[in-house]
Amino acid sequence: METPTGLVALEKGLIELHTSSSGTIMRYVWLMFGIFAASLLGLLAWQNLRPAAPVPASGDLPPVRAVVYRAATSGSSVTRADSVVRYALRQLGKAYCYAGTTPEGGFDCSGFLTYVYSEFGVALPHSSAMQYTTGTAVPRPQARKGDLIIFTGTAQGSSTPGHAGIVISEPGQPLRFVHSSSSRRDPGVKISQVDGTDYERRFLGVRRVL
Repeated sequence: METPTGLVALEKGLIELHTSSSGTIMRYVWLMFGIFAASLLGLLAWQNLRPAAPVPASGDLPPVRAVVYRAATSGSSVTRADSVVRYALRQLGKAYCYAGTTPEGGFDCSGFLTYVYSEFGVALPHSSAMQYTTGTAVPRPQARKGDLIIFTGTAQGSSTPGHAGIVISEPGQPLRFVHSSSSRRDPGVKISQVDGTDYERRFLGVRRVL
């Protein structure tokens, strides 16, 4: 039985309409993908070209920057030092507590180090003065992730150990560390920088225990 001419024409029209619509949709999808890719590339270029925000004199970095350090230690080839830094960064925002050694109760500076390194089989004394004699001394330019970093107390002219943290940067980068701070303005576990801040004045040394 022969199909009526009108039905053939209608069927042909529907096929052409479907094909045309599919092509339009695909063109729209590719256009949106191109816009997204261009926007992403533009954002990355802007991030690389814009000047870095200055670090305040206190040395404290905005908490959002911790995301960068977490991402930097999330690859498939993770060293022991990477694991130490990653675990330390999980404690960001935990409270400061004099003589504290737990996330629940809070940390003081040496208690924070004692807690973190104990998770990796490294026993550290609960004292920044004693931590200053632990491990091997390392020149500051060679400080790397997982090293201990020791400072004097906050008093002008102090020359004895009074504060400690964990280095999270690599040689050639600004020297940065995570620590539990007793600062009145912003106490607790946070990231700070040595270069160009008051920690420069208070810097005593770096110790390697891994």
